[in-house]
Amino acid sequence: MNTNDPLMGKRKALYEIYMLNTKFINMVNNVYIIIDSQTRHTAVVDPAWNIGLIKDTLNKLQAEVKVILLTHSHYDHTNLVNSMLKIYPAKVYMSKTEVDYYNYKCNSLVPVQDGEVIKLGYTDIKCILTPGHTMGGMCFFVDGSLFTGDTIFMEGCGICSNLGGDAGDMFHSINRIKAEVSHDTKMYSGHTIDRQPGCTLGDLIKNNIYFSIDKKELFVQFRQRENQKRTYNFR
Repeated sequence: MNTNDPLMGKRKALYEIYMLNTKFINMVNNVYIIIDSQTRHTAVVDPAWNIGLIKDTLNKLQAEVKVILLTHSHYDHTNLVNSMLKIYPAKVYMSKTEVDYYNYKCNSLVPVQDGEVIKLGYTDIKCILTPGHTMGGMCFFVDGSLFTGDTIFMEGCGICSNLGGDAGDMFHSINRIKAEVSHDTKMYSGHTIDRQPGCTLGDLIKNNIYFSIDKKELFVQFRQRENQKRTYNFR
């Protein structure tokens, strides 16, 4: 779905969210645009695959790109960073843990720690370290919205067999989000599987199987079970 319609109305008239589907062969990513409503200062989350579509959408929205947010370092979430930086004078934010572990580099890179707040005009973006899919995966919280990359999908969670991934860490990350994030928060994942992003955390707690497993050992066994039919086969 490519849209110029906000995924949600202006929350307290502070910010707007737009989602773009970008594709390369059979890989489809969700790229998010967050705009501070008062200043038009803009953040782009995980820019990938289609610079023309992203640029055209930003132009139509009269957005002023100041921030690029990277949930993790995998190529399908970062491959347009350099192209974006040639056009926009933005700073790039990724967790320090991710930067250090994978030796990630790009221009204008600002490594951030868990709990740091990034200012986007009058909008605050809180950094929440959520390892599991990668060593230093990070979710970004904006009042009422959480951008989860490949940590959490509407139906499941990211694979934990990558370099630096760990199912035990994923268990703790999911339980941290359950404990610290309001259950009416809307969740925006890096990929769309069967359900569109925008479900609330409360909905995921009821319907996402990985949110219902309360013992770490069982969670690890289930997430790492053999003979899974496909990457996004969650049950």
